[in-house]
Amino acid sequence: MDFDLGLQGLAILVVISLGFGVIAQLVAGRRTTRWLWLVGATAWFIGGLVASEVVFASATQEELQPIIDGLCFDEALLGGLLVGLPVVIVTAYATRRGGLHGPMPS
Repeated sequence: MDFDLGLQGLAILVVISLGFGVIAQLVAGRRTTRWLWLVGATAWFIGGLVASEVVFASATQEELQPIIDGLCFDEALLGGLLVGLPVVIVTAYATRRGGLHGPMPS
C-alpha cells in the first residue's frame, strides 16, 4: 500500500475537517459540550483520510476525479461525512445539557 498524500492534500483535508467541526458546534449550540467541534473535526479527518488513502488507494487516476495532491477529494468528503456525522450526533446526544423543561425538581 502506497500513501501519496502531499502537503496540499493534507491541508485541504484539515481545513474541511475544521470547517465541519465549527459548523457542528454552531448547530449544537450551548446544549452540548464545548469540545464538540474538536470531536467532529477529528472524526471527519479520520474518515476522510481512511476513505482517500485506504479504501480508494488502489484506484487509478482515471477512475477517481478530482485528485488534489494525492487526496481523492470526493471520496474524502464521503468518508468524512460517513464517519463525522454519526460521531457528532452521538457525542451531542451523550453530552447534552438540560432539556426543554430545565432541571428536575428536587
